[in-house]
Amino acid sequence: MGFLDIRNVTKAYGQVEVLHRVDIAVEEGEFLVLVGPSGCGKSTLLNMIAGLEGISAGEIAIKGRVVNGVHPSKRNIAMVFQSYALYPNMTVGQNMTFGLEMHGVPKAERDRALADVAKLLQIDHLLDRKPGQLSGGQRQRVAMGRALVRNPDVFLFDEPLSNLDAKLRVDMRTEIKKLHQKLKTTIVYVTHDQIEAMTLSTRIAVMNKGFVQQLGTPKEIYDTPANLFVATFMGSPAMNIIPARVKLVDGVPHAALTDADGAPRLLRFSQANLAAWDGRDILLGIRPEAITDPEGADRKSGNIQPLANRVTVTEPAGSDTFVTMTLGGRDAIARMRADAAVSAGQIYEFAVNMEKAVAFDPATEGRIAP
Repeated sequence: MGFLDIRNVTKAYGQVEVLHRVDIAVEEGEFLVLVGPSGCGKSTLLNMIAGLEGISAGEIAIKGRVVNGVHPSKRNIAMVFQSYALYPNMTVGQNMTFGLEMHGVPKAERDRALADVAKLLQIDHLLDRKPGQLSGGQRQRVAMGRALVRNPDVFLFDEPLSNLDAKLRVDMRTEIKKLHQKLKTTIVYVTHDQIEAMTLSTRIAVMNKGFVQQLGTPKEIYDTPANLFVATFMGSPAMNIIPARVKLVDGVPHAALTDADGAPRLLRFSQANLAAWDGRDILLGIRPEAITDPEGADRKSGNIQPLANRVTVTEPAGSDTFVTMTLGGRDAIARMRADAAVSAGQIYEFAVNMEKAVAFDPATEGRIAP
């Protein structure tokens, strides 16, 4: 049993079911990120935890207490919204302590909590200002401060950084991570940004069409995606998905595919279990960073396979160079060192780390597990 238990939870509007039997146990101090495309059900699930949406079936429990039907004010949760939801006529200090005042917390205790949180968030110099006098990043800190002063059991964040510009989003992401490491709070965080999900979380629930596609650590989600959706949604650039066929060579499974010129190529798998797929079609999944120049290949890998192929596009990106080629009739991207000597049109010998390769069943789109 977790600190926050989501047990077989379903949400339906009339005959339309939008969340399907969600099961997640969140431990105390954990940072769980719900990530997925718009309309996948992540915000609906967050609102059900908060009590803003009813539950059609299943249970939600906080610290062992089932909260189905319990009013949001009685759940001891705090929510940080995308829109900040600050009162424009109140000062920063008044905004942060308004909830405590409504709950009858004595003024001395409110002032003490305000001072502690304002110092923690480095907004103590802003307490007498109105929200209209603040930048977007400052307003976001105030919204977080309003949640922190209440010292709730669970913090809920609903896409809190989506209204900020790119640089400020990165800065606030770091601040939220540092805050979690310092306070060890239990957080459920909703985003559609997979970079936010990877960098902030201790665990990720990847959602699509109302289902949890995979629940795991960022490393598990990234290295061993449960299916094609997770593989292509998580990661930037996305995982390369290449049509191939399993072929045994001296009893060892290889991926048989074609290069940019239609010539056959073989890449040896590290997964021995794929021998059972001999002669069958698969979808080969390889992250861009697992295809690189020979000098940049992972020295710890025991299965670096050479692959001569024609380069179609090069994209210098500062610290990296992204190189596009054609494999199995599809574009495939390699992530190479910034100074890699490669140009469009040339035949280049890439180094492919097949220890990082995964295989998917084309029929079910599920990963073929080792």
